[in-house]
Amino acid sequence: MAGLEGIEQPRRHRSATAARWSPAIEDERALDALELYGNPAEAEASLPSLPESAATARRLAQLVVLRHWGLGPRLTEDAVLLVSELVGNAVQHAGARVFGLRMRRRRGWIRVEVRDPSRGLPCLIPVQGLDVSGRGLHLVDKLADRWGVDLLPRGKTTWFEMRVTDR
Repeated sequence: MAGLEGIEQPRRHRSATAARWSPAIEDERALDALELYGNPAEAEASLPSLPESAATARRLAQLVVLRHWGLGPRLTEDAVLLVSELVGNAVQHAGARVFGLRMRRRRGWIRVEVRDPSRGLPCLIPVQGLDVSGRGLHLVDKLADRWGVDLLPRGKTTWFEMRVTDR
């Protein structure tokens, strides 16, 4: 941060982060998105390939992970962040009109998939401290337990999986 050296930046408290992802926040928008695009935990939700669709995908992911699956705020926050990264890549690089979002849960794991019609493979690229882009897959690599890409006859599915503690 040029010009801010030596100035202490405010730090977020952990409770503020958890509250940001509470089901009450933006619940109406999330429910509207669920009605419009469908539940990605039941079938693939097809969203327009527009930058604002990242917010819709985040809302859907939050609703599924936190409310439908009843998982914790920390896992929800991480999953929502990674959904945003995969959707951002699909919107920016796939050159398509739509992309698909699918979420699955099985004992001990959640899996999130973003499908697009491009067969171009995402890759981890080296980034420097001041680079403003290129960090998305590094976040996925760090926060997800597993991630990868499945090539399809027409396009690809980029996915990540995270461990969960079943109750």
